[in-house]
This record gives sequence, C-alpha cells and structure tokens, in this order.
Amino acid sequence: MRAPYASDPAQSRGRLMPEDLSTFRTPFQRDRDRIIHSSAFRRLKHKTQVFVEHEGDYFRTRLTHSIEVAQVARTMARALNLDEELTEAVALAHDLGHPPFGHTGEDALQAVMEPYGGFDHNAQAIRIVTHLERHYAEFDGLNLTWETLEGIAKHNGPVPAPVPWALADYTARHDLELNTHASAEAQVAAIADDVAYNHHDLHDGLRAELFSTDELADLPILGACFAEVDARYPGLNYYRRRHEALRRFFGVLVEDVIGQAQATLADLAPETVRDVREAGRPIVQFSDALFTDLKVIRDFLFHRMYRAPAVVEMRVEVTRVVMELFPFFMAHPEELPKQWRKDVEDVAGDETQLARIVSDYIAGMTDRFALQTHQRIFGDKGVEIIRPLENL
Repeated sequence: MRAPYASDPAQSRGRLMPEDLSTFRTPFQRDRDRIIHSSAFRRLKHKTQVFVEHEGDYFRTRLTHSIEVAQVARTMARALNLDEELTEAVALAHDLGHPPFGHTGEDALQAVMEPYGGFDHNAQAIRIVTHLERHYAEFDGLNLTWETLEGIAKHNGPVPAPVPWALADYTARHDLELNTHASAEAQVAAIADDVAYNHHDLHDGLRAELFSTDELADLPILGACFAEVDARYPGLNYYRRRHEALRRFFGVLVEDVIGQAQATLADLAPETVRDVREAGRPIVQFSDALFTDLKVIRDFLFHRMYRAPAVVEMRVEVTRVVMELFPFFMAHPEELPKQWRKDVEDVAGDETQLARIVSDYIAGMTDRFALQTHQRIFGDKGVEIIRPLENL
C-alpha cells in the first residue's frame, strides 16, 4: 500500500500541455515509458561513465549505470511504500543531460559556455525532456508530468542561485518550485545513484587493474564484506570472491539507506508529499556512521581511479575534442546537420543563442560520434585512441 507521504499519480499536477489520461497506464508509468523510448536515453549506451566508451566492453556506460540506478531505486521505493514508477522515471532520466566523456566533457562544455550562461548536466536533462526531444506532433520534448520534471531538476536537493539558465528558462513557464526538496521518490533516485556508482566503480576499477582486492579489503565496510566471504567460502576463486564481497557491500549500502529513511520518516511523521518537500532536510540519506566510512572509499576511488594516470591521459585528450569542436561550429554553423541549421536560422538571433544551439548539439553526441566528428574535421589533429584498458 502506498504511504501517505508518497506521490500519488491520481493527484499529479499534470503536464504543461494537457493530455488525455491513458486507459491502462498511470501518468508516471507513461513518463517512464517515454524516457525509455527517447533518443537521448538510447545515446547513453555510448556515453562515458568513468572509462571512455571504446576502452572496454565490460565497463559501465551511462546507460548501464542508469539501469542499475533504476533497479536500486525501485527496491528502495518498494521498501518505503513509495510510487515505484515515478522513482524509476527519475532514476532513468537523471543522467540524460550528460555530454560525451562524462564529467570531463561537462567541465569542458562549462568552460567554453561560461560567457553564454554556462553548462549544467541536470539543467540539460530538463532541456532535453522539455525541448530537444522532438517526436510528438503537439509539443516539443516529452511533456512529462510536473512530478517527474521536479524530480529530475531537484533530485539532489533545492537548486541554489544562480539557477542554470536552461532550468530557469523552463521553470519560468512551469514552476518546479526549485527552493524546496523534491519528493521522496526523487530523493530515492538520487541516493540510488550514489549506491550504484560507489558499487560499480569499485568493480570497474578492479577489472581495469587500477587497484587490487587486497587494497579494497583494507577499506571500511569492504573489509567486513571480504571477511564474511572468506569465512563462508574459504579458497574461493578470485573473481567469485570479489563479486561476493562487492554484492555484500552493495547490500550494506541499500539496507542502511532504507533503515535510515524509515527512522527519519518515523521521526518526522509526514502526512503528505508536501510535508516531505517542506521538511527542510532530506528524508532519504545514509546514516552518519556509514557516510563517514563511505567518504574514505570515495577518497580512495578519487585518487586510485578517477585520477589514475591512464584515466587522466584520456581526460586530457577528450577535453581537447570538446574545446576544439565548440569554436569550430560557432565559426561554421553551416557545418551543423540540417535540423540544427534550421534551429540556427529560426532562433539564433545573437551569439548566445548560437552558442546554446552548438552546446546542445555537442552535449548530445556520444563518445564515439564526438571522436569521429573531431577526426573528420581536424584530420591528423584527431585524438589518438589510447590502448584499451581491458581486452576480455
């Protein structure tokens, strides 16, 4: 049974463009389905999570990451008696705005877009689902419900000033109440993101041989997980041993979030979804003790994985791709694809509007398309593909 503080699809604030209700799907189910069928969601298949798409077939991409986030989020939503479809919709959409090359690509786009209002991947996700997806006859975007849009915009908490321009532009037409916390469902999606990447980045780092299982066994939480596996399965194969330990680590994180959220909800006793938004603090988070241990693991990942020499080397190369593509298309908008040239003709009345169109185009690129486009334009200046990190 849905909790009184859960989002109720029957009480949705609706869509910017009114539509008839589906005969067999709730509004939140419909949102989830539209996100899955969007072009931006498919492109996540070839967008970086940590390792650039071509560096290995087994590493997570933005697509597999998003699917894992959605799985974790649904599990937690069910345990907390929340609306699973809204939770899943926000989880699946939370990374739609990421450009090629992950956070490295975002940093590069932010640098070149600084004179034109900047770039923010959360705001870009809103721009995608409200404007850039153009498949429907009656509206641009996916025309998602207010609750799903709010969750995408605010899943990490209230949006402080200055609000990114893409988000400010939309909320001026459809107020997403950026100064409050989001629904419990969106908060679950946000922390599911943390659970998923902390788990799978350890797994991918092991596969890339950036660190060893012995090093992980010296870390908080993980030490107990490895000890439990060794006690139950002495002499277990190396690959099975690390998988068993990491799945236990995964379970510890999920159980901690659920237990902490249940305690917070019991303390606050919210009676409506509005009570959750106006609680003044998140209701879904890690316990203080686990979060302290998790900071040690995150610090380990930062130094041993995110700043590993091979990863840094690739960051330098792909940064150059974005930094060179942007000024090229600003100087030569006629080189944009046909549908983008029409946008330039229709709305690019000044340099800022042109820059935002060029930014939208580059942000939508997959890793491979960005590399291919750079090679096509710059020839022998193209990025040298660095040796794959794994060849299994």
